Amino acid sequence: MMLNSSDPDEMHSDPQVSIGVNEKVFSDAIHGAIFLHPLCVKIIDTPQFQRLRFVKQLGSVYFVYPAAAHSRFEHSLGVCHLAGELIGAIKTRQPELKIQDEDVLCVQIAGLCHDLGHGPFSHLWEEFVNEARPGKKWKHEEASVKMFDYLLEVNNLDDEFEKYKLGDKDKKFIRELIGGAKSANGIWPYEGLGKEKAFLYEVVANKRTGVDVDKWDYFVRDSYSFGMKVTFNYSRLMKFSRVINVEGEGWQICIPDKERDNLYDMFHARRTLHRTAYQHRVVKIIDSMLMDAFLGADKHIKYRGKNK
Repeated sequence: MMLNSSDPDEMHSDPQVSIGVNEKVFSDAIHGAIFLHPLCVKIIDTPQFQRLRFVKQLGSVYFVYPAAAHSRFEHSLGVCHLAGELIGAIKTRQPELKIQDEDVLCVQIAGLCHDLGHGPFSHLWEEFVNEARPGKKWKHEEASVKMFDYLLEVNNLDDEFEKYKLGDKDKKFIRELIGGAKSANGIWPYEGLGKEKAFLYEVVANKRTGVDVDKWDYFVRDSYSFGMKVTFNYSRLMKFSRVINVEGEGWQICIPDKERDNLYDMFHARRTLHRTAYQHRVVKIIDSMLMDAFLGADKHIKYRGKNK
């Protein structure tokens, strides 16, 4: 459900949050009212993003858990929302970090677009591509970056990005947030931002600790669809997160030790989800049958690529 938030006083009770006339509010089953930036709405309205409505978040799991039929579309909106909430909270608490509004928007867009490259049945499609074309070593993150570039090109969104003061370097930053990079011999691997803002690369996909807003959303969203209750509280993790310059390692998002039980509950929730749903024996059997069907159809069905 999408509403036009033309009346800021009615639509939002927090006086610290500025709601523009072009912002939209989405009613989400997990996070409630989600307010999204006009540029995010422009991206959402493209055919490339709308296709995520038809990509199931959990692949074939809905054959075992009928309610687990939610899509990558709603998950992506949730990650965008949580990314903005986490960075907004850090920006308010630590003004000395000099987080710019453009930084926040880039991280939100990365959260929104991080799953653009997923194919039918999500991760099962990734397994299929790598089995059918083993030499490609295809990953959905790389496909998401390519889809992001394609989305900008075919929908002429460059002017929209410039309208909100996002240039080529910001787009590079977004691509790096989506695709990730590995540091070699301690050399800074990114070009979008410098080491002083390394913590921004830990918001959507945290390669260092695994604690990020992507997991927060899908742990809670998936559990909800299974009728399971998770005990970890991501709101507390947001409120207590601080950016610290760790000696020898740079600027990192850190969580105080008093939240260790909360973090334990978060990783325990992940284990429970894998044990009871993601790795369910019937789900794996269905995946195997679908894989056989995909591989069989691959010999007969061909799609024309962009340059063919």
